[in-house]
Amino acid sequence: MVKKTSKKAKKSSVKTKKKSVVKKAVKKTLKKKPKHPEKTLEIVNIVVSASLGHDIPLEKMAATLPNTEYNPEQFPGLVIRIKDPKTSALIFSSGKIVCTGARTMENVRESIRKIIKQLEKINVKIKEQPEVTIQNIVASGSIGMDLNLNVLAMKLDNTEYEPEQFPGLVYKIPSRRATFLLFSNGKIVCTGTKSAQEVHDAVDQLVEILKKVTGKK
Repeated sequence: MVKKTSKKAKKSSVKTKKKSVVKKAVKKTLKKKPKHPEKTLEIVNIVVSASLGHDIPLEKMAATLPNTEYNPEQFPGLVIRIKDPKTSALIFSSGKIVCTGARTMENVRESIRKIIKQLEKINVKIKEQPEVTIQNIVASGSIGMDLNLNVLAMKLDNTEYEPEQFPGLVYKIPSRRATFLLFSNGKIVCTGTKSAQEVHDAVDQLVEILKKVTGKK
C-alpha cells in the first residue's frame, strides 16, 4: 500500500530537506566559541543529481521497499532514505535522481549503489553506473575572528541582515557562486559551490575581504 502524508504535514521534499540541512549547519555554528579560535571548514552536505537511465515504477517501489515516501498528489518524486551512509534521495519516474545528505563523494556513490541494489528487488536492473553531477555543496566552520555584523552590513554590498529575525548576516561574493551566512562569533555556513576547491577558494576570498573591511590582519 502506498504511504501518504497530509497536505498540511508535507511540503516539497526538496525544500524540506534543504531547510533541514541548512538549519543543522546553522545550529552547529552557534555552539560555544572556543578559547583559541582557528580557521576550520567542514563539508556537511553534498547535493548531486544523476540519471539511472531507466524508467522507475514509483508506486511499486513505494509499496515494496522500506524507508520510502510517495504521495504523487503532492509531489511527483519518491523519497527514499538510506541509513548508512545517512542520506536521502528523490527519485522520479523518468529515472532522474537527486541525492542529499552525503558528506563525501564516496558517500554519494555508496548511496546510489544501495538504491540500485534496492531496485533489483522490483526487477529494475540498472546496467550502467550513473554519471553524477554536483549541484551544491554546503560547508560550515569558523574563520577564527569575531565579526561586527552591523558594520559589515553597512560596508559590504550584496548583504542581508535582519537581526530581529535571524542572528546571521547573508553575504554573497559577487565574483563567485558562494553565499555565506556569517555570525558574530566568526562561525560561517557556505552554500552554492560545486566542488571542495571552490569552497576553500571562496572562504579564502571571504577572509581577505573581511580583513580589508575590518582592518584586521
